[in-house]
Amino acid sequence: MELRTPSDLVLMNACTLSQKIRMREVSCVEVMRAYLDHIARFNPRVNAIVSLRDEADLLAEAAERDRELARGEVRGWLHGLPQAIKDLAATRGIRTTQGSPLFRDTIPAADAIFVERIRAAGAILIGKTNTPEFGLGSQTYNPVFGPTRNAFDQTRTAGGSSGGAAVALALRMLPVADGSDHAGSLRNPAAFNNVLGLRPSFGRVPSDSEEVFLPQLGVAGPMARTVEDLAALLSVQSGYDARAPLSIGEDPARLARDLTRDFKGTRIGWLGDLGGYLPLEEGILDLCGRGLAALERVGCTVEAVLPDFPPEAIWNAWLVLRAWLVGSSLAAAYRDPAKRALLKPEAQWEVEQGAKLSAFAVAEASKVRTAWYHTVRGLFEAYDYLVLPSAQVFPFAVETPWPRQIAGRTMDTYHRWMEVVIPVTMSGCPAISVPVGFNGSGLPMGMQIVAPNRGEHALLQIARSLEEELRWGEKRPPILDVG
Repeated sequence: MELRTPSDLVLMNACTLSQKIRMREVSCVEVMRAYLDHIARFNPRVNAIVSLRDEADLLAEAAERDRELARGEVRGWLHGLPQAIKDLAATRGIRTTQGSPLFRDTIPAADAIFVERIRAAGAILIGKTNTPEFGLGSQTYNPVFGPTRNAFDQTRTAGGSSGGAAVALALRMLPVADGSDHAGSLRNPAAFNNVLGLRPSFGRVPSDSEEVFLPQLGVAGPMARTVEDLAALLSVQSGYDARAPLSIGEDPARLARDLTRDFKGTRIGWLGDLGGYLPLEEGILDLCGRGLAALERVGCTVEAVLPDFPPEAIWNAWLVLRAWLVGSSLAAAYRDPAKRALLKPEAQWEVEQGAKLSAFAVAEASKVRTAWYHTVRGLFEAYDYLVLPSAQVFPFAVETPWPRQIAGRTMDTYHRWMEVVIPVTMSGCPAISVPVGFNGSGLPMGMQIVAPNRGEHALLQIARSLEEELRWGEKRPPILDVG
């Protein structure tokens, strides 16, 4: 099979394309045609975009956006840009399955809050991006749509749970993408596909979940190929909403401004593998070393640091909070034997673990999370940023549900292989996964950079400096196996 040269439109960064649309140098219809053509040729090999809407309807919406421009009306930064929303988030009029047979034909009547904002900013929703069943696990496969394959090696996993979003971005099937992150679901697939994923602080992107008064572990956030695009999308997603009473009221527009900064004298705390506690595949620390060297070149000082806190205590507390939050959300389905049979084993396990918990156990786990936050807060008195790998393994075989061993150590749960992201999740601090290169087999890896609570703007600034040093989007484009 011979590939035609992709359209210049799909190769543009999102901010550049947005400007060309607003200046009417290119029409929204042209952009939509280019993306749909690109999706038709690439998506069948990777299965990143699902529930794709009818082409005629999408072109009609693009034509309406062009008529608005002709009248001098611009909805926002995303005016006319195609978008596919992660299949965990509700999308009005577009099927939202959560990767589960229980919701195979569900069509929501309303959008999630951040989806409302993406629509209001002018995006045209073309469909959804694939995710694991209920977003459980950092491997994107489900019984509704099947697996999503890695952008750089189609025999490997895309990661997850925002795997479809990451692959669609890497293969230029979307200009930017949304995702969500509880246990690395923005950071892991970003690392596995050489793109950027930013996990915001709790409340930065409002969530309209069933329970809105307790700080959750899962958050929604942006993915992109460039820092400028990432910041622009985060500014659209962010901002206070009364439906989410704990959401942050700061002006979201400032997140996309003033990304250039002098980093001379900036202090970096390198957490690495937490003093040998975390097993990592060979080559990951070496690639992170490239990222640390780039930080030093832009003026930072890097120092290894080991937090004075037992990492196993963080993990055990997270297991309790995870089972409480995830298990309770799936408990009603579990109680129905017919529906339980349609839940994957990992989902059933979470409910069973949650059913064993007492309220006191949840309270104690929350106290551990608080103590860990204060430990991290103390680290930020000595360091401006903390850094550690984004994953403990490189992308593995797409047929493997989850790695059973790393460096000879057995993984005792379906998510233990991603423990490296849990200290960040439990701290509540924002983090960005930035690409740091490829191993000898051509598989990507990323590095987490963590900032103090609500420090997303500082994260974007340091990522921008790294982008100029490492130029991750230019050195090795994805290679699609078209055999």
